[in-house]
Amino acid sequence: MNNPNRKPKRKLAIGLTVSVLTVGGILYGLADRYLIEHVEVVVAQPTVTAASTTVAANTDATGSTAQTAATTTSKADAEQSTAATADDWNYTSDNMSIAIQKVETGSGEDKITYYVAEVQLKSAANLLTAFADNAFGRNIIANTSDIASANNAIFAINGDYYGFRDNGVIIRNGTLYRDEPARIGLAMYSDGTMASYNEEDISAEELLAEGVTNTFSFGPVLVQDGAVATNLDDVKIDNNFGNRSIDGANPRTGVGIISPNHYAFVVVDGRQANYSRGMTLNEFAQLFEDLGATEAYNLDGGGSSTMYFNGRVVNSPGRQGEERGVSDIIYLAE
Repeated sequence: MNNPNRKPKRKLAIGLTVSVLTVGGILYGLADRYLIEHVEVVVAQPTVTAASTTVAANTDATGSTAQTAATTTSKADAEQSTAATADDWNYTSDNMSIAIQKVETGSGEDKITYYVAEVQLKSAANLLTAFADNAFGRNIIANTSDIASANNAIFAINGDYYGFRDNGVIIRNGTLYRDEPARIGLAMYSDGTMASYNEEDISAEELLAEGVTNTFSFGPVLVQDGAVATNLDDVKIDNNFGNRSIDGANPRTGVGIISPNHYAFVVVDGRQANYSRGMTLNEFAQLFEDLGATEAYNLDGGGSSTMYFNGRVVNSPGRQGEERGVSDIIYLAE
C-alpha cells in the first residue's frame, strides 16, 4: 500500500541535502580562496648581492617554475659593515643610513600620527623583499615583525599583500613569481631608482632585462615624475569579494624615492581615537610630495600597516596596536 506522505518527505530530504551540499560547497570555496594556504614556490632566503640582468629558469621541487635574474656577488656590495651605530630611531653603517621620525599633527578626533623613515643606501642590493614563511602562494601570512626577524632585517615595512589577489606582476629579488598583468604597478631597479608602470604595457621579461629587481601590484600611484596625483577619490585596487574603496582616512603604507638610492618609507597609523585617524589618499600623496619624493606608490594599508626597526615594531598597527598577518615585506639588511 502506497504511503501518500512518502513522496513529500522524500522531496524534502532531497531538498535539504542539496541545500546543505550547496552551502558547504560555497563555504569551502570561500575558505579555499581566502583561508587555506596554497604554497606554489618555496623560496630560499635572499642574500645581499649585485644583480645582473641575465635571465635563467629556476624550478622548485614541486615543479613550479619561476624566471629569475641571475645574480653575481660583488664583494664590495655584499661585505657586511663593521662600523654600524644605532639607537631607537637611527642606524648608520658603511652601507646605509636610516633615520626614523615620528610626526604628530592635529588634535582630538583630527589627530594624525605617522612615521617617516628616510633611507640612503650605498647600493640597492641592500633593499630586499621577503615572503611570509619564505613561500610564495595564496593565504600564506605572518606578522611583518616575524618575517623581518626571520630574514635578519634591520628595517622593514609591509608590502602589497600579493596573496590576497591572483593577478598582478610579482617580481621579487630578481625572480618572477606571477605574470598576470592587471593594474598600474611599481618597479624597483638595481640602479637604485623606481617608477610606476602599466603592467599591460611591458612584459615581465622586459622588466627583468631592464634591471627590475622588485615589483609591487597595489597602488594607486601617489607621485609620478614629481607631480602629485589628485584624482584619488573612490579608488579600488581589485574586484575581490568584499573589496571597497580605499579612500577615506585609513592607516597607510607607502614608499617614495627622492633620488637614486634615497628613499622615504612612510607608515600612517589610523582608526585609533585621539591618537591617529589615518590619512586619505590625497593627504598621503601630498605628504610624499612634501618629503621631496619624485615617485611614490601606495602599498597595502589598514591593519597591515606596520613599520619594524631593529627588533621592534615602531608604530601602533591595527585598531588595538596589534599586528595583522601579511604576505610579504620590503626590508633592509646588511
